[in-house]
Amino acid sequence: MSAALQVPVSQQERFVSLDVMRGVALFGILLMNIASFGLPFAYDDPTNYGGATGPDLWAWIVTTVGFEGTQRGLFSILFGAGSLLLISRIERRGGDASDVFFRRNLWLILFGIVHGFLLLWTGEILFFYGATAPFIFPFRKALPKTLLAFALGGLLVGAAWNLGDAMGALRTHRTFQEATRARAAGATLTRVQNKALKDWPGLVESAKPPREKIEERLEVKQQGSYARIVAYQAPLMTHAESWYQYRYFFDVWSMMLIGMALLKLRWLEVGRDRRPYLWMVLVGYGVGFTTNLLELRHVLAYDFHVLAMLQAAVTYDLGRLAMTMGHLGALMLWCNSGLLAWLQLRLAAVGQLALSNYLTHSIVCGLLFNGFGFGLYGRLPRHQLYYVVFAIWVVQLVISPIWLRHFRFGPAEWLWRTLTYGERQPMRRGAPAGDQDPLPAPAA
Repeated sequence: MSAALQVPVSQQERFVSLDVMRGVALFGILLMNIASFGLPFAYDDPTNYGGATGPDLWAWIVTTVGFEGTQRGLFSILFGAGSLLLISRIERRGGDASDVFFRRNLWLILFGIVHGFLLLWTGEILFFYGATAPFIFPFRKALPKTLLAFALGGLLVGAAWNLGDAMGALRTHRTFQEATRARAAGATLTRVQNKALKDWPGLVESAKPPREKIEERLEVKQQGSYARIVAYQAPLMTHAESWYQYRYFFDVWSMMLIGMALLKLRWLEVGRDRRPYLWMVLVGYGVGFTTNLLELRHVLAYDFHVLAMLQAAVTYDLGRLAMTMGHLGALMLWCNSGLLAWLQLRLAAVGQLALSNYLTHSIVCGLLFNGFGFGLYGRLPRHQLYYVVFAIWVVQLVISPIWLRHFRFGPAEWLWRTLTYGERQPMRRGAPAGDQDPLPAPAA
């Protein structure tokens, strides 16, 4: 077994777990994102497109029950932990962590804008991390219990918001039914009932778009030029990088605080007591799988009816957060076990190049699925999309360790650091490192 995975370990080696988990989360994000890369309006509802029977249905079931929302949650936890490591090491050396940290995240915001608008990934997360990160900086010296208390408060706000949206949609449906019956009876409708008659069909259409809307997206993505697709997706990105930033702020912020707390508790190091991870697995998976499977049964029983999906959304946050903690505990148990050390080292390399690998996902999938490339958008059934995912995983598992034998950073990480420090960074191994922080860039 590699020395990097043995215990006892050095201070730097204790955090190989962060890179391993970052690599796993990066692959998990592609596992979830591929449905949006390759199919129209099919991420949440396989009946919209891409197949909802046989292996296509099972592909949706496995990813939804086991991974929905958990990989971005895990990634946010790791971002918070990595950010605190960076801040702490700069401050211990007497540097100005605030200057580096804020410049770093301002550049990350720009990366996110370029990623979304020019690399054409409407589900991108760099903008959200860069815009949210400044709000965790004031908590860098807080005690773990303080961090967890604020994180819990933020998660409750986000969950209440999600619950309010779901319950509001259900109320709209009830009012729509009442208005429909009242109109049929010739009664005068109230303002609320008239509004429901307009709002409920809009909710249905957003969940199950009409065929002409699906055909429009297929035509643009399959046959459109790069410029046409940029113009088509620009309003989607504008909405995502404005309203969504506020809408899901507490989700991202809270997970980052949890990562900072877990780092301070030393629960993200290898060679620690394994009991906390066992509890995370038992409680997280016990609650998470139970919740998600009950939601699944309800949705399948009503054949993906919009109302059933809204009802299932009421418990979404409970299942997602529990599964995220379960995954984190399972990954830490694996990192401590030393099993498949060769795979851990390869995943750690993927995690060290997380920004470059993440952007590569968008570039490769953009070329595969868009009209200026191979135009495969909407042409592969859902289960076949995972052949693409597995192929990308294999390539990055092979290339990432080879790259790091010769270079200090990935190309995107190198550019990010160069812009942050305002001077060209040494790229090749063996080149003088200069007066830079020793921590590999926390992935976005």
